[in-house]
Amino acid sequence: MEPSDALHAFRRSLYECLHRRSDALFELTDAILTADAAVPSAAHLSLQASHRRGWGTLYAALRRGRIDAEALDSTAMVVRDAKRRGAGWLAGYADIGWSNRLGWYQGFRLLVAVSPKGVITGFGFSSASTADQPMAETFFAARKHPNSSRLSSVGRAAWGPYIADKGFEGAENHIRWLECYGARVIHPPKRNSRERSWPKRLRRWAAGIRQIVESVYEKLLNTFGLHRERPHEMSGARARLAARVALHNFCIWLNERLGRPRLAFADLLAW
Repeated sequence: MEPSDALHAFRRSLYECLHRRSDALFELTDAILTADAAVPSAAHLSLQASHRRGWGTLYAALRRGRIDAEALDSTAMVVRDAKRRGAGWLAGYADIGWSNRLGWYQGFRLLVAVSPKGVITGFGFSSASTADQPMAETFFAARKHPNSSRLSSVGRAAWGPYIADKGFEGAENHIRWLECYGARVIHPPKRNSRERSWPKRLRRWAAGIRQIVESVYEKLLNTFGLHRERPHEMSGARARLAARVALHNFCIWLNERLGRPRLAFADLLAW
């Protein structure tokens, strides 16, 4: 890829990440990059040649604009005690894997994409020993061609970037996912990485999105009891997982209609 093509692709992908006030925010980015020196206030950026809008539009974009990002994460989905003898009911599908939360377990690895509102926009699962990167590869490929894929549960491609953890790292993976599937993955750099560390506000923003997916797992596994399920067939595993996801998204929809916090499920389930 030529440098000019790479720059054009980067600018296009950046623009696609901007959900509200996208034109104004994109021109603001150009104004910041082309400013000759530090500016005393944001209003002065509207005087840059690359910013063709007034200062009122600039402040409206800063107040109402946002990047529409989704959280991408995986977790353990246990189907059998790993210490039991024998192959179990789902031999050939479920196997042994490692979880930071549980240690060694037998079952599947669940991958979900979650919106900033906590809505599960897509999900899939694989054997427990599968690493995050190949799962993400299949996930993005299926989202790229939703009408031709049998993996309908993955949903449609996100408008903005995916915020992930270090399990999805790898510069080559990120470049391939962006070029082949239009999926931009962002994750914080490791502490010992040569990459420049993130500013504090950026770390807080990413941590806030990551916290939402942790809350989603709490609902699926504990509130809705997915961790207690022990299916004997693959069809049963798919159906039970899909039922929990549907219930989770319905509760968010109902809470929005009632003017309640989106993830306040406890008293809903007590009705």
